[in-house]
Amino acid sequence: ALVQQLIERGWHPLIVSRGYGGAAQQPQHVTEKSDAQQVGDEPLLMARRKLCPVWIGRDRAAIAQLAMRAHPQCDVVVCDDGLQHYRLQRDVEIAVVDAQRGVGNGWLLPAGPLREPASRLKAVDAVVLNGDHAPIGQYLMQLNGAIFYNLLDSTQTATAADFKLLNNHAVAGIGNPKRYFDHLQSLSINFTPHAFPDHHAYLASELSFANCDAILLTEKDAVKCAAFADKRFWVLRVDAQIDPALIELITRKLSPYGRKTA
Repeated sequence: ALVQQLIERGWHPLIVSRGYGGAAQQPQHVTEKSDAQQVGDEPLLMARRKLCPVWIGRDRAAIAQLAMRAHPQCDVVVCDDGLQHYRLQRDVEIAVVDAQRGVGNGWLLPAGPLREPASRLKAVDAVVLNGDHAPIGQYLMQLNGAIFYNLLDSTQTATAADFKLLNNHAVAGIGNPKRYFDHLQSLSINFTPHAFPDHHAYLASELSFANCDAILLTEKDAVKCAAFADKRFWVLRVDAQIDPALIELITRKLSPYGRKTA
């Protein structure tokens, strides 16, 4: 969503990601035909939106330089999940917080969910709350989606009403599976939930549910299930709706560069 907003304002973004969960050892350009097991599920999902170049690599600073040589038209780098990569120069820092879970127990890994103390949020340029409302001083984002597409044939779509009389199983291997299940419930879909670890590499046997008419997947999970999917596999496309004030802040921060590299 951020990349789309930047494009609409005349910028030419480039996405750089660690490629977490992928087996690739070398920096590489991620395309829509890449293998999720090699490049990671999230980079592949971003590449399939076909908005801008997506590259992965352990050293985000080095991969950004390599990618910009390959794509000289790019003038702003959007680094997915790079707050702790301190070798990477940053002009704008954005932290996203799950409204349902907040900072958890407030402890650092492995005792808690945090990579840095919660006080780190005071130093970033913007705190974005993924939820229904945001307090003053923070920015709101929401994930919206009501249309499913079939994993075997993306031109075949369905709405919640199409699953009303079916035996549905919902699968989520994301950071907070409950958020996905809650969203399906808000669409009045009945289902049996199956939560997996974030970035889980699925086996066909794990999704061989008895008495099953439809398997409802997140997009992030779907990119890892295409090899063994059948006509029962459906994917919910979601799009982030972000606070307009956030993109205004970001473009103000970038304006001194005059659409030169940032």
